Amino acid sequence: MSPFSRRGLVAGASLLAAMSLAACGAGGGDSSGPEADDNGVTTLVVGASPTPHAKILEFVDANLAKEAGLDLEIKSFDDYVQPNVQLAEGTLDANYFQHLPYYEAQVKDRGYDFAHYDGVHIEPFALYSKKVKDVSELAEGAQVGINNDPSNQGRALELLAKAGVITLKAGKDATNATIYDIDQNTKKLQFKETDPAQLVRSLDDLDVAVINGNYALEANLSPTKDAILVEEAEGNPYANFLTVQKKDESNAALKKLDELLHSPEVKAYIEKTWADGSVLPGANA
Repeated sequence: MSPFSRRGLVAGASLLAAMSLAACGAGGGDSSGPEADDNGVTTLVVGASPTPHAKILEFVDANLAKEAGLDLEIKSFDDYVQPNVQLAEGTLDANYFQHLPYYEAQVKDRGYDFAHYDGVHIEPFALYSKKVKDVSELAEGAQVGINNDPSNQGRALELLAKAGVITLKAGKDATNATIYDIDQNTKKLQFKETDPAQLVRSLDDLDVAVINGNYALEANLSPTKDAILVEEAEGNPYANFLTVQKKDESNAALKKLDELLHSPEVKAYIEKTWADGSVLPGANA
């Protein structure tokens, strides 16, 4: 073997060693997730809906995070797509905006390799109107705004079905119903599928609309004061939770953030800030 060949082998071995160290070093490899800096503080970039998710995270950052060795960088999103896209791309360390049915649909449809912790809070779905004060006042052919997101559309339809406004085909409920699964619609209601973020603005043109809790909050709509139908909180499966990449599920900093979100302090903050019941602590909070 020539000296040149030996030098090539040594250089190659050095390169492999450097790559190995880079993968396992202080910068944090794919398997380790976010790590603490030289001061023992771990910065977590978390995507969230503006209300209530980002507000809850801001409370944690201002009151609980420092003592826990965390620094939260909160990125707000007005849609339900980008928080998962950016988590998958690694732009975010975690996101906090979704419930289990939406999460499961996204993982199935897009192949995300995610994990999630327990539910933190619930935002009851509600039916709002500027034209009627009771569902019994709905005229024949009334226009009903309903979100175009499949995982939430069934939830809205079940709310109407439980109130006797419509019936759903056998085997169809909040988990799988769409507007094509409506069985009886005696008032011939016209369902207008709309992006969830646009439903509040559409209230002027519609007779009623079933609106996601976070968008209702942003519009200062209260389920107890303004809604004509409200989803039951007891046994509600739509608690919102912290989502992470599966490879980071055991990361100490992310688990600590989830612990803080389930703390008595956060529960008290939710109950005080949204005393009208528009946001409720989850069963595990």
